[in-house]
Amino acid sequence: MTEFTILVTGGTGTLGRLVVARLRDAGANVRVLSRNPGEASDGLEFVRGDLATGAGVEDAVRGISTIIHCAGSQKGDDDKARALVRAVRQEGIRHLVHISVVGADKIPVSRGVDRAMFGYFDFKRKAEEIVRESGVPYSILRATQFHDLNLTAVRALAKLPVIPSPGGFRFQPISADEVAERLVELAFGRPSGLVPDIGGPRIYAMTELIRGYLARTGKRRPIVQMRMPGRAAAAFRAGANLTPEHAVGTQSWEDFLTERVEGVRV
Repeated sequence: MTEFTILVTGGTGTLGRLVVARLRDAGANVRVLSRNPGEASDGLEFVRGDLATGAGVEDAVRGISTIIHCAGSQKGDDDKARALVRAVRQEGIRHLVHISVVGADKIPVSRGVDRAMFGYFDFKRKAEEIVRESGVPYSILRATQFHDLNLTAVRALAKLPVIPSPGGFRFQPISADEVAERLVELAFGRPSGLVPDIGGPRIYAMTELIRGYLARTGKRRPIVQMRMPGRAAAAFRAGANLTPEHAVGTQSWEDFLTERVEGVRV
């Protein structure tokens, strides 16, 4: 077992719980910062806290040398990164591993439609800046969209009688577990700054993702492609959210659907 403890923020979320499992498999002592702590066990402890408010963060980072920062949401990632950095500056943290998103530096977000639809990328960009300027040794990994997030989106769309799809949008979905594996690998290594992106094995048009889900569940819905306005949407159509040169993931969308979705005739 490692002599030091690794803190995982958001350790009960989609990505964080996979990171925790991989760390435990590797024999690491793990501390989890979460608003909804789980049950502690040998080598695994929980600290109740909230990066959005700063509550519990100082207790969570005390005595820690390495952090894997997985706590994220659709907005406020910059505030969470700021709260974490503020707490760790006095703790002598040796390595902060931060998960970001492909396109954080390429998708322009200003106001109006861009802010409402694509503000997530701006929050991620700002969070990266906070980590880089913190003075804490760091590694930043940008990943493409998780299969789980795409599944949530297409499930919601499939409930509509007619499915709207942003024309020209493409995605490169990746297994969250494969991203977790890379984060753990980084945590056991030296701080490396911005590391190469990680993306799924194949790029899909949004309509392909939707049709794949519909076929898997036996649903039939017409799909209407819509051209979205704004600079951010234009960047999406240009592939700013993709990393074809780093298509290192192995689980395809089809394989993911086979694993996670049961066919249901409607």
